[in-house]
Amino acid sequence: MAEKADVLLIGPPKPVIVTGLTGAFNLVKFSDAKDRDKFFAESAPRVRGMAVAATEERVDGPFMKRFPRLEIVSSFGVGYDHVDAAWAGAHGITVTNTPDVLTEEVADTALGLLLCTAREFPQAERYLRAGQWLKKNYPLSKATLRDRTVGMVGMGRIGQAIARRLAAMHVPVVYHSRRPAAGVPYRHYPKLIDMARDVDVLMVITPGGAETKNLINAEVLAALGPDGILINMSRGSVVDNLLAWAAGKPPLTPVPETPWPPKTRA
Repeated sequence: MAEKADVLLIGPPKPVIVTGLTGAFNLVKFSDAKDRDKFFAESAPRVRGMAVAATEERVDGPFMKRFPRLEIVSSFGVGYDHVDAAWAGAHGITVTNTPDVLTEEVADTALGLLLCTAREFPQAERYLRAGQWLKKNYPLSKATLRDRTVGMVGMGRIGQAIARRLAAMHVPVVYHSRRPAAGVPYRHYPKLIDMARDVDVLMVITPGGAETKNLINAEVLAALGPDGILINMSRGSVVDNLLAWAAGKPPLTPVPETPWPPKTRA
């Protein structure tokens, strides 16, 4: 019988991952390595694969270099900007990700965030739980998706899934990407700033990394305008957060919650 390969699990040891890997491999949990020097000296030389279960874990060249028998880095998720794929490829290490696994789920979430932002569902829910509805009704939301155009920043698998949902809701869609996407009916904007001026909503679904860092900056937000909506489904690094905060409205102040239902009527 062939010897099982040692696979290092980086990130939270989720039961589905642990169960799936344990039978076929000798699973080593990085979270169990309390003495890292001892781990790198004794266990790292046997590791042939990495299963990365958290995208916030940085797997760069110096880290991979400490595993002389490493053959593959498998990342759970679509984005893999946390892995230095260029370094890995140059050293004969395969890097894999999991496209399409969560495409529809992320698209659903994007629509949920857009609806919550435009129709103020979270604020209304907090208002309700705080018992404020007994004093007066929550005001009707001013925003709407009617007569609004959504500009997609990115038109990959997830971007197209979001666009299909918006089209079904009769919301016009346009998009910006480095090059036109094949087989989509939506208008392509070569320049992001031009699209930001023409739309009411920016929906960002583009890879992270150095190429897109701070892509959504103060100039883009100014072009979108004070009544625009920004939904970021990408890495946080894509939005220049300080400028985004300064250009927008003050953060929402949470409504203090009270037991539900209220015990007394006002």
